[in-house]
Amino acid sequence: MRSLEDYPDAHLRIFDRPKPPKAAEIGDVYLIGICGTGMGSLAALFDEAGFAVRGSDQAAWPPMSDRLAGLGIPVIEGFSADNLLPAPGLVVVGNACTPTHAEAAAARERNLAQVSFPEALAHYFIGDLRSIVVGGTHGKTSTTGLLVHVFETAGLAPGYLVGGVRIGSEKSQAVGAGTYFITEGDEYDSAYFDKRPKFFHYRPDVAIVTSLEFDHADMYDGDADYREAFAEFVSLIDPEGLLVLWGDDPVVSNLAASAQCRAITYGLTEACDYYAADVVTSGVGTSFTLHADGRELGELMYAGWGRHNLLNALAATVVALSEGIDFETVNRGLSSFAGMKRRQEICGVVDGVTVVDDFAHHPTAVRETILAMRERWPNRRLVAVFEPRSNSSRLRLFEDVYSESFGPANAVFLARPPVRHNDRPEDFMDIDVVADSIASKGIPVFVNDSPAELLDPLHTFVEPGDVVLIMSNGAMGGLHGKLLLKLDSSTEANPTSL
Repeated sequence: MRSLEDYPDAHLRIFDRPKPPKAAEIGDVYLIGICGTGMGSLAALFDEAGFAVRGSDQAAWPPMSDRLAGLGIPVIEGFSADNLLPAPGLVVVGNACTPTHAEAAAARERNLAQVSFPEALAHYFIGDLRSIVVGGTHGKTSTTGLLVHVFETAGLAPGYLVGGVRIGSEKSQAVGAGTYFITEGDEYDSAYFDKRPKFFHYRPDVAIVTSLEFDHADMYDGDADYREAFAEFVSLIDPEGLLVLWGDDPVVSNLAASAQCRAITYGLTEACDYYAADVVTSGVGTSFTLHADGRELGELMYAGWGRHNLLNALAATVVALSEGIDFETVNRGLSSFAGMKRRQEICGVVDGVTVVDDFAHHPTAVRETILAMRERWPNRRLVAVFEPRSNSSRLRLFEDVYSESFGPANAVFLARPPVRHNDRPEDFMDIDVVADSIASKGIPVFVNDSPAELLDPLHTFVEPGDVVLIMSNGAMGGLHGKLLLKLDSSTEANPTSL
């Protein structure tokens, strides 16, 4: 993991910050980078708690800008030291800020009370509540959202913050009215002045680790460094607490050795403490029989598809049962969960073409998402569209793995990854190598320079009955909606296609 000394101007990263003020002393809160998924949700939490909230970002873009506007939270476009006038009682510094960022520097020079995103969440919202933290390379958001839904189904009114929006609730956060706070535990860094992973701040009583596979190459020096962060995270769990681990993966299950608390494993094999058997998929989701401690506990129904979603459901089930939620209530929660936005979310169906949005960007997530779509629609042609956009997803080390990830697709469209100022050419992915490898398996593959340039060839290629799966951790330039509009125009121009 990188230390402060690994960064330019490291001396600026160490300074005496005022201690976080008590909630009653804050008055108003200012968030630098307020339109980010996590920061916007944190802003909404402060607003719900009764604070005056404002903030800034380079640009105010939907959907977060719309959510903040709906809450009446002012957003300033562009960064300036003058934006911090009048001086707020608390400044939350987003982790995209550098030491020389205009507003971060102004807050430091004026000795304003400053905290990172995870520091604010832990200090002002988790507090002494029973903290449930969901960590892991993959599945954090979906598992956290599902866990919140199950706890709400049980009437426990948890506080929560999720890195996504639950379909049907249109919320990613709540202060809560019970004794629990459930949050997604991100392993990325906290702020320019705190390079520790966010999940170190959350003081878990209960934690889940869904998976462990090298990611965030811009922060971690390698696989061993990445694993070490998770080992330290689980060591922070209260000794009287609980650690829930995916037991089918020895890398994950071995984390139990670093914990001071009890550990329970879940998975799809009998070696796990809790495991699923008799798995059956249908048009409404996935049913399975839950076994634990050599006993059959009963049948559960989860409104989702794919092995990774089944594992997410198992993790949430283990925590819910361990916290005293009865089996039937857990089943009601699993079967009524509508899912998360941008996680296998159907954007629309036009002229028999179904367009699906997913956040997948790591090769494993891409593979599992494609497999889940194949499972959901086994008899339809599956067109996978992908933009490698995150810092890790654009690395050369993933070239060979990506070529395998797209195997279950019938056709693949790739957007050439963007080159950024801090990219090292020797580490950067060659998308043409990935495309050639996919094509060698007999799969049609198309490469364009940007998501915008994918629209016309994609529209020309698709046929009624196709499922178009669009994957990126970005907005893909609105490709989902543009494709649906273009298909709709084609349908109007050629009614016989209906």
